[in-house]
Amino acid sequence: MSDRQRRPEQTGALPKYVQIAEGLIRDIAAGRLADGARLPPEREMAEQLSISVGTLRHALEVLADKDLLERVQGSGNYVRARADVASVYSFLRIERRDGGGLPTAEVLSIDHMAAPRAAGFRSPNGFRFRRLRFMDDVPAAMEEIWLDGAVTDTVDERAVSDSLYLYYSESLGLTITSAEDRVNVAAVPAWVDVRFGLSAGQMAGYIERTGRSQAGETVEFSRTWFDPNHINYVSRLGKS
Repeated sequence: MSDRQRRPEQTGALPKYVQIAEGLIRDIAAGRLADGARLPPEREMAEQLSISVGTLRHALEVLADKDLLERVQGSGNYVRARADVASVYSFLRIERRDGGGLPTAEVLSIDHMAAPRAAGFRSPNGFRFRRLRFMDDVPAAMEEIWLDGAVTDTVDERAVSDSLYLYYSESLGLTITSAEDRVNVAAVPAWVDVRFGLSAGQMAGYIERTGRSQAGETVEFSRTWFDPNHINYVSRLGKS
């Protein structure tokens, strides 16, 4: 039996400075912004990104706090690449074909219903999120994400953001500390959004993920279908 919630209003966008910071972090990790590269002057860069200088400076402060940016008085801002940087999208493994890209997501539905047996949850029920994932505003993937019903009795759709992991942490006190991905190909599901580049039944890149909490319990199970014409699955190992 499904306890269907209404289609959520899209109120969960991350603050603009966080979006900019996360996009830059992913571009650095992908090598699109090389170690030692000098960023454009702040006013020029803000114009390129269609944001205020104040918003850009806030984003650059986030990078500086993570030791990804060296700010040299009178000279400029310089990239300092390093591996394993904690960020909102640390666990997101899909990128544009040329690397990086700013992830956003549109929630299509949230349902409370029987969880798939493959999830291995403590509870027989769970919350199912279906989303259309964008990369730099281009439809990139269809996502079906299950949260163990033992974690919470309710989901506040107004608090759900572009990053479910951020929602888990801030609203549910849950941190995903490890995940196992199984990557394959699979047919696009029947519930595919018309904006996605592939139709139902066409073959797509496929990721099946099991996420575990800080206590080592399986609390999340997800399926992602991505368009390999625009997206790669990328896992970086070792130090950069």
